[in-house]
Amino acid sequence: MELYDNKTTLLSLIKKEENTMKSFQPPRRSLQMYPKKSEPDPQFTPARFSSTSAMTPLSPPQSPWTRTTLHPSPSPTLLYQCVASLHRHEGNIFSIAVLQGNVFTGTESSCIRVWKQPDFIERGYLKANSGEVRAIVAYGNLVFTAHRDNKVRVWSVRGNSDDFHSKKLTVIPRYKAFHFFSRKKTLRHQDCISCLAYYHAEGLLYTGSWDKTVKTWTVSDQRCIDSFVAHSDTINAIVVNQDDGFVFTCSSDGSVKIWRRVYGENSHTLTMTLKFQLSPVNALALSSSLNACYLYSASSDGFINFWEKEKVSGRFNHGGFLQGHRFGVICLAAIERFIFSGSEDTTIRVWRREEGSSYHNCLAVLDGHRGPVRCLTACLEIEKIAMGFLLFSASMDGTFKVWRVKIFPEEHNTSNDDKAECRSKITLVEYERCKRELDAKFMEFEMSPVLSPSWVERKLQGNHTI
Repeated sequence: MELYDNKTTLLSLIKKEENTMKSFQPPRRSLQMYPKKSEPDPQFTPARFSSTSAMTPLSPPQSPWTRTTLHPSPSPTLLYQCVASLHRHEGNIFSIAVLQGNVFTGTESSCIRVWKQPDFIERGYLKANSGEVRAIVAYGNLVFTAHRDNKVRVWSVRGNSDDFHSKKLTVIPRYKAFHFFSRKKTLRHQDCISCLAYYHAEGLLYTGSWDKTVKTWTVSDQRCIDSFVAHSDTINAIVVNQDDGFVFTCSSDGSVKIWRRVYGENSHTLTMTLKFQLSPVNALALSSSLNACYLYSASSDGFINFWEKEKVSGRFNHGGFLQGHRFGVICLAAIERFIFSGSEDTTIRVWRREEGSSYHNCLAVLDGHRGPVRCLTACLEIEKIAMGFLLFSASMDGTFKVWRVKIFPEEHNTSNDDKAECRSKITLVEYERCKRELDAKFMEFEMSPVLSPSWVERKLQGNHTI
């Protein structure tokens, strides 16, 4: 394991890389739509295993996505496919959120693009006065977006039908001017808001910033009810447990901290500090169910540490780490027992935690990006035969991809003959169904994104230590 200089943070290097990539414009093929072709035979890719150690309408709507080949595994455990891919010319995508069948993407521009599922047509955008949308959180009919001016915009959206409507409700903080000697000046973050979390039960919005502080806001009246210095370096992620209101933060100082609200008050107190790595912690994910609760942290040394919550004491005990990525892990997403991780090594890994244990398997490695995977999010698709996910990922190569992942139930107490028969039936049925869906929905185009030469050079020289 490499040791990393704490002064060199993920966020500072990403900003440096973004500036470098702006000046470097590799040749790319323009977006073209081709007549429908017959689908070639699918290429089989085995699953890899690893053990635990203001909206503006667009007219007419078009879909700039590409259809890609289905990649089924020889095992019935998992099938995956990249169903859509798009190259953006507005800079890198910093944040992704899913709500009411719509996908929201935040970029360096002042527009939050809105895409429709499942045909991935661009429905329009939310227009703000400030760009660089580094964080998006969506819940109910509300969308929260963090901008370069260190403020949060709150939007109301409706988009279940063909018509999409949005309205900007307020800005947090809501006042426009700051007097030099005003106490209200301290309510505003002094640096970029890097992460957001929303506690549904009490309508509280948490903001984490590069200024090392966490602030708590009441969405109903936009008041800041608490502000505290959480870490000794930039805060990279914040997560709220919706079951008990506990707040989890991580930082480039290499630590993960757990906070809780003082009973009957608005202030928060530190309950536990988790630190098992010397490198910056870039992302957090919480996997919670009736029987178990796990916290995952992604760090720049390439490891994903996880902690299991004790049922009686509520204490989080270190359970181990997931090893597989070759470079730093930048982003995480978790749904039930499944964890998705995006890395500097340009890949996305799909992990599954075994029922009733802390053992994890890496079910698949999704390899399609040509640059570090900057952010990702996932949503659940309920299937009769298999559990399905839609996974959205954005990379520093300028591409935004949509993956469909189908995970079949684990086999228990089944004979080898029955397993083989089940394997052939499920794989064939699922493949034929997915192929028909692709033929009906997507058109093909060719695209060849290029990995940033500056990033490769620094990585080979060992200087790109995130």
